[in-house]
Amino acid sequence: METKTKPTNVVDKSQDPNRFKSLGVLALAVSLIVIDGTIVNVALPTMIADLPLTFTEAQWVTTVYNLIFAALLITTGRLGDTYGRRNMLYIGITLFALGSVAAGLAGGADSLIAARFLQGIGGAFVLPATLSTVNATFRGRERAMAFGIWGATISGAAALGPLLGGWLTGSFSWRWIFGINIPLAALIALGAFLWVPQTKEIDELNEAELANYQKLSFANFDYLGFIFSGIGMGATVFGLVEGRSLGWWSAKAGTWAEGWSISPAALGLIIGVISLIAFVNLEAQRVAHGRNVLLDVTLFKLTTFTWGNIAAMVVAMGEFGLLFVLPLYLQNVLGLTPIRAGWVLAVMAIGAFISGGLAGPLARKITAAKTAMLGLVLEAIGIALVAVIITPETATWLIDLPLVIYGAGLGLASAQLTSTILVDVPAAKSGQGSATQSTVRQLGSALGVAVIATIMASSVGAHAEGALSEVTNLPPQAKTVMEQSLAPSAGSILMSLREGNGRAAQLDPQTRELVTQKLSEAFVSGSTVPLWVGAGFMLLGVGATSQLVRANRKRTEK
Repeated sequence: METKTKPTNVVDKSQDPNRFKSLGVLALAVSLIVIDGTIVNVALPTMIADLPLTFTEAQWVTTVYNLIFAALLITTGRLGDTYGRRNMLYIGITLFALGSVAAGLAGGADSLIAARFLQGIGGAFVLPATLSTVNATFRGRERAMAFGIWGATISGAAALGPLLGGWLTGSFSWRWIFGINIPLAALIALGAFLWVPQTKEIDELNEAELANYQKLSFANFDYLGFIFSGIGMGATVFGLVEGRSLGWWSAKAGTWAEGWSISPAALGLIIGVISLIAFVNLEAQRVAHGRNVLLDVTLFKLTTFTWGNIAAMVVAMGEFGLLFVLPLYLQNVLGLTPIRAGWVLAVMAIGAFISGGLAGPLARKITAAKTAMLGLVLEAIGIALVAVIITPETATWLIDLPLVIYGAGLGLASAQLTSTILVDVPAAKSGQGSATQSTVRQLGSALGVAVIATIMASSVGAHAEGALSEVTNLPPQAKTVMEQSLAPSAGSILMSLREGNGRAAQLDPQTRELVTQKLSEAFVSGSTVPLWVGAGFMLLGVGATSQLVRANRKRTEK
């Protein structure tokens, strides 16, 4: 292997005396971004009723944030490599704060989704800047420890998001789940100015690489790759989200696409897949000709990078599916307030923080790949147990037990999977490597929400059909309306029935109680299906991670 010689004018960031203060700032920044991806879930039922939102609009409030992440991460990671990762952190935090203000002031679905879009742009600048700075600043054992802290922060923040969202929604208003971001963004910007070093790819190049270095500029920017990647990921997720409402192939009657020969969702999926294939081919050609690229496809020649990203994608699909389903069940079926639902979900943080602290020593003993695999197995077990035990009357402490198991798995898997993905990536390409693995995770999150929400809506709708057949003192038309409202309302009709609001006030108490019971049973039965799908995604992640174990064994033998 060629030994890299640093240019003499480059400062070794691994000797920066403020590097651990910098790590704290970066951990806070990534916490803000990750929390905002999960904090919304527990507030969704309240937002659905307040604004109001349809089920599809609620999906987009969650999905658009992850979607724009996936569309821009590769580009922002590349920009950070060239123009400075701390500069990208500044830009991202500013855009994220502006999006948070707009979301907190949103007066309807369109303005809220637009604000989440702006938040997603900001987050897309922040996430690769944090990870690539960690990768470029720390070396050796310190790097493993830094990755552990970074990963434990992500898993802990994801688990704490629902609790914070529940507290803010229940004690103040759902708007404060966005308002709280403003002072935190200001604190991160100050910390970045004081302690976070400016790192660029040119700092990590040896003399031979510097001779062939091409700085990214407007003249050589990969504009076509940017278009292909953005359209590819955006159109794919659009097709998955809208397929249920617009039709998977033929356009459904009664929708805005009525009369189209083919559903816009199907067109989206076709255009998305073609665009992604074109993007990969384009990047391969540009690499072969020595031109600047958004994604260096030669990174996928690294076994750990390829299988690690496959694992990260399917795992993200399973993880965010769970966080989409559970808040709806806890609030609409069990009737918990947002803050109580947040407390139930927050027990994941207990397992995540404890196991996150143990993950590093365990990885040094049995390898990072095996630690990640163990974590994914625990996550799959946790999701499967939730699917088994939920009923319309399940005690919340019973739900807490599998969530602790799930959280423990999250703490083990998150950091170690990240470090395994990047272990063979050269420091000079840390921005592209970090952005790629972040893109894959966010694409998995968007796909997970889209796929699992679609499965959930179809499953709940199927179980709701005929659920009120035993209610004899209701007209058939009223039964049909209530049954057909269960899935589109994401279960919020149960809250109205329980409280006697709206048309539910016209029902006598006994009938209302019976209708609530039957529809709750249908909602629970329908919700178990997407949970089993989520557990299946986790097991696919276990299979992909086994390839990392094999790659580590081969490296050790060499």
